[in-house]
Amino acid sequence: MRNIVLPGEMISDRPQRIENTYVENGRTYSKIMGMYEPNSRGVIPLEGSWSPNTEDTVVGVVMEQRNKVFVIDLRFFGRCLLVPGKFDEYSFEPGEIIEAKIKEVENRKTIVLSDGKLLEGGRMIRVKPKKVLRVIGKKNTMINQIREITKTDIVVGLNGLIWMRGGNIELAEEAIFKVEREAHTSGLTESIKQYLETRTKSE
Repeated sequence: MRNIVLPGEMISDRPQRIENTYVENGRTYSKIMGMYEPNSRGVIPLEGSWSPNTEDTVVGVVMEQRNKVFVIDLRFFGRCLLVPGKFDEYSFEPGEIIEAKIKEVENRKTIVLSDGKLLEGGRMIRVKPKKVLRVIGKKNTMINQIREITKTDIVVGLNGLIWMRGGNIELAEEAIFKVEREAHTSGLTESIKQYLETRTKSE
């Protein structure tokens, strides 16, 4: 079972190498406020800013094009550039929404993207970046059940921007925001499933 842990809270009476923790006097403590499951590899943050990493999938808005390089707004980060690869031929317009992957982060100030893909139509919402992993769920269970029950196409950016199109998009949006609000609770995947099924039957 996942438990909420606070900064400085002991999660093991033995020294362990777990992400977002530290060891003191032979015991392991959480560095952050987050969700912890025994035998997991880390504490999942519930608060804080987004730390971009290579291979992260992101969703962003095209701001402008400079020569062949596109400036992308990721909302929760500063400068971001989509640089075409050798065989890429991007043709995006300002205001369009794209999905891409982080190729590299230069000096923690500039993100370089690759594999840009246009996300046509639909709508975009924003959640706190530290709640995104809860929206995705363990092995994608949370987001997959939202997709399946609402019949909505959904692309989740680890930067906190989420694109949706088709199906019962209003219900999908409600479910995602419900996950964000209740990210600190246990048994959330089953709770959201029941919520979606109940709402679907009543409509």
